[in-house]
Amino acid sequence: MTELILVRHGETDWNRELRFQGQIDVPLNATGFEQARRVAERLAGEPVQQLVSSDLLRTRQTAQAPSERLGLATAHDAGLREQGFGAVDGMRVEDIQQEFPQEWARWTLFDAEYAFEGGESTRVFHARVMAALQRLTQAHVAQRLLVVTHGGVLDMVYRSAMGLSLSGPRQSVIPNGGISRVRMSGDTVEIVSWAETAHLQGMPAQPVYDQSKLVPVVAQTETSSPSIA
Repeated sequence: MTELILVRHGETDWNRELRFQGQIDVPLNATGFEQARRVAERLAGEPVQQLVSSDLLRTRQTAQAPSERLGLATAHDAGLREQGFGAVDGMRVEDIQQEFPQEWARWTLFDAEYAFEGGESTRVFHARVMAALQRLTQAHVAQRLLVVTHGGVLDMVYRSAMGLSLSGPRQSVIPNGGISRVRMSGDTVEIVSWAETAHLQGMPAQPVYDQSKLVPVVAQTETSSPSIA
C-alpha cells in the first residue's frame, strides 16, 4: 500500500479565460503561486519520501514551493499530464463552439471513447494516468508520495476509486491548489480525503468547472459556460 497526496496545480489565467489548457505549457498566475505557497505550508512537517509532478509548467511551478519546504527534489513524469485535447488545446469554450460545433456537440455527450482530432479519449487518458500511478506506487511501496498534477488526472483517480463510469460528466470537486489523499495498491484506489481547501481560506473564489453545464451549441440559449480545468 502506498499513500499519495494529490495536489491539483495552482490557478492560471487560462483557467479564468475558459480555455482547454490540455498539454500546452501555461504558467501560474499570482493567485496560483499563492495557492502553491499555501500548499507547501499546509504540508510542512508531514513525512513525504518522494515528490513527483507532471512535466507541464503549471505543475512544475506548483511543485516548487513544496519542494523547497519539504527539502525534496521534484521528479517529473509525463504520464501525469492533463488529457490531450488535440485540435482544441488552448482554445476557449466559445471559440470551440463556433469553430467546431459538431465536435463540441459530440464531446458534451461525455462518451469515454470520443476524442477531439489529435487528442486522447477519456478511455485512453484513464489508462495512461492509472498506469503512471501504478508505476509510482510499485516503485515506492509503503511510502508517502506527493503528486502534483491536473484536474483531469484527479478526475480519473476519483472515478477509479468510486467505481464510476468513464463516460458522463465529472462528479467530483477538484479545486486549484486542493489536496486529496488516497491509498493505492495495484489497481485498487481508496480515498482517505478529497479536495481539502482549508489552507486556501480567504483567497478569491475559484472558477468552477461544472461539466454538467456544458451543452451542445445546438441546444444553447443563454447558458453560460464554466471554466475549464
